[in-house]
Amino acid sequence: MLCVGRLGGLGARAAALPPRRAGRGSLEAGIRARRVSTSWSPVGAAFNVKPQGSRLDLFGERRGLFGVPELSAPEGFHIAQEKALRKTELLVDRACSTPPGPQTVLIFDELSDSLCRVADLADFVKIAHPEPAFREAAEEACRSIGTMVEKLNTNVDLYQSLQKLLADKKLVDSLDPETRRVAELFMFDFEISGIHLDKEKRKRAVDLNVKILDLSSTFLMGTNFPNKIEKHLLPEHIRRNFTSAGDHIIIDGLHAESPDDLVREAAYKIFLYPNAGQLKCLEELLSSRDLLAKLVGYSTFSHRALQGTIAKNPETVMQFLEKLSDKLSERTLKDFEMIRGMKMKLNPQNSEVMPWDPPYYSGVIRAERYNIEPSLYCPFFSLGACMEGLNILLNRLLGISLYAEQPAKGEVWSEDVRKLAVVHESEGLLGYIYCDFFQRADKPHQDCHFTIRGGRLKEDGDYQLPVVVLMLNLPRSSRSSPTLLTPGMMENLFHEMGHAMHSMLGRTRYQHVTGTRCPTDFAEVPSILMEYFANDYRVVNQFARHYQTGQSFLAVCEVDGWYLVVHTVWTNCLATLDSARPLPKNMVSRLCESKKVCAAADMQLQVFYATLDQIYHGKHPLRNSTTDILKETQEKFYGLPYVPNTAWQLRFSHLVGYGAKYYSYLMSRAVASMVWKECFLQDPFNRAAGERYRREMLAHGGGREPMLMVEGMLQKCPSVDDFVSALVSDLDLDFETFLMDSE
Repeated sequence: MLCVGRLGGLGARAAALPPRRAGRGSLEAGIRARRVSTSWSPVGAAFNVKPQGSRLDLFGERRGLFGVPELSAPEGFHIAQEKALRKTELLVDRACSTPPGPQTVLIFDELSDSLCRVADLADFVKIAHPEPAFREAAEEACRSIGTMVEKLNTNVDLYQSLQKLLADKKLVDSLDPETRRVAELFMFDFEISGIHLDKEKRKRAVDLNVKILDLSSTFLMGTNFPNKIEKHLLPEHIRRNFTSAGDHIIIDGLHAESPDDLVREAAYKIFLYPNAGQLKCLEELLSSRDLLAKLVGYSTFSHRALQGTIAKNPETVMQFLEKLSDKLSERTLKDFEMIRGMKMKLNPQNSEVMPWDPPYYSGVIRAERYNIEPSLYCPFFSLGACMEGLNILLNRLLGISLYAEQPAKGEVWSEDVRKLAVVHESEGLLGYIYCDFFQRADKPHQDCHFTIRGGRLKEDGDYQLPVVVLMLNLPRSSRSSPTLLTPGMMENLFHEMGHAMHSMLGRTRYQHVTGTRCPTDFAEVPSILMEYFANDYRVVNQFARHYQTGQSFLAVCEVDGWYLVVHTVWTNCLATLDSARPLPKNMVSRLCESKKVCAAADMQLQVFYATLDQIYHGKHPLRNSTTDILKETQEKFYGLPYVPNTAWQLRFSHLVGYGAKYYSYLMSRAVASMVWKECFLQDPFNRAAGERYRREMLAHGGGREPMLMVEGMLQKCPSVDDFVSALVSDLDLDFETFLMDSE
């Protein structure tokens, strides 16, 4: 999952997940290579030992979060935001007084950068910092910057300074492709805020934007709110599966993995029972989005939201979803029959497959067929080994190495956060990744990537290095073992590192389109592609070693002329890759094959969700209530019966961040599948393919149309049928037979 700033207009590109032409040519030629540091240490060891505190900074000053001096205390957020707001005022004056030309775009981007450097950082801190004072200060900074963005989005003079540039054909023709695209993106952000409208309509657009933000926040909170039921209404023998509160039972989720059919049924019916307030909130949110879209010139909200994406318009999205559904239908029916057979075997009294059954019974089938008990795999996936595996892969594909760097006092928000320097073999330091990997109280239970600072070319010729955070929720190490990952956790780690590499290598001239600031249906491609590497035995074999086979050894490495000699003891932590017992190939084969079990039904469910999202954001007024539409769509695009008196859509949190864009997961997976098969299936360490991947897809961030990047990588323009075929072929059990062959 990718988390980006939620600012519109001059804030970060906020499609919900974000890339373009920046190329490595002229831009990199003008950037001075950064030398490496002798304080760096091997990445694997850093993650399999407990943090050493600030031993290297005993006499240093407290530097502040992410090295920002003002953020050594919560009050620093006020100082940082005031500094950003003062700079913003100066830049607005410059933009309005500068003759139209390339300099106009540079000023706009600097304006965007000054706001995002506070807003993006605060966006992360307000949900992740363990101290309430920091979270509250960050929340206030977000509000303050958001108010300024709203003000800028309605600044007619600022808008006209950009309009003058884009209205002059001779000037536009003189702009390089990236600068022109960035200028057009800024203009698009202005216009979807309604600035081109007359004064009365502009005020209406602003009011609708504010209302939508408030409704989105309210709806999002409601998606996770538990339901309760009086105890006596539940059979006594299942009450212990839920939380009690006096005379009531609290249901806070679907309990989808429970082996008890009745527990899953009760959880489904109670948790999804309609809430009148939440229903009204959703209806108002959808209606307000439609009104805003029409006000600024679009026939539906979906048409507005899909501007600039791979799909381009909702008609293409629906064509994609309908064709995919047709191709999946026969396979999905077979999956439901297989689930029905397992349910009949375990529960002969009631074998009808209901919506609460597939997650549990598909897991039972996988375990029975392939013996993929996670405890068999975890010893081979210590966190340190997995990080070393990523390091090996990135080095061989892209010439990149990850090094652990000791953070300064006050630089991180928890002592177990690790800081990684991302170093290219010839270009030097590319940026920093802060790894917030471990569980702690009040930490959000989600795996995601946050941009803290976007990269951009500064006026002095230096490159502003990108800074990102990867947030996971992994178990901590114990006295007897390091942190051990399940196969799913390992795959998630690779997924999030895909986002991080996009941020590091999307080295655009403008921060407005740096790294992951790109259309939603492209932004997940690099992360999903990494999942294919994580499931390839040739890659896994490079690092999956049983953690209990280890020894002391000397690690000597040369980087950019510097020699690092580190005596590392990994006994009972991380095995040397030569001597330790590897993960057997047939175990990897079984794991990969098991993921195909009921995969068609899983994909069909995603088609249903994506179609529902399109209908909700399509033509208004809606032809029926949101619940009636849910019922119709579920029966047509999924096949399992709708359960009366339930309203799953009220728990569909993606309607907020992915409104009209939920299809993006499927389309990104289709593109990633095609890239994998065309470029990396034969050799996952192919350096030439890795360099092409960087040059054609990663390097441009959001600075180039996404379909042009896909065409550049695949050497053809894929059709909707190509996307569908790629997804369906992934379901075939013989897709990677030569990789899965049990020896």
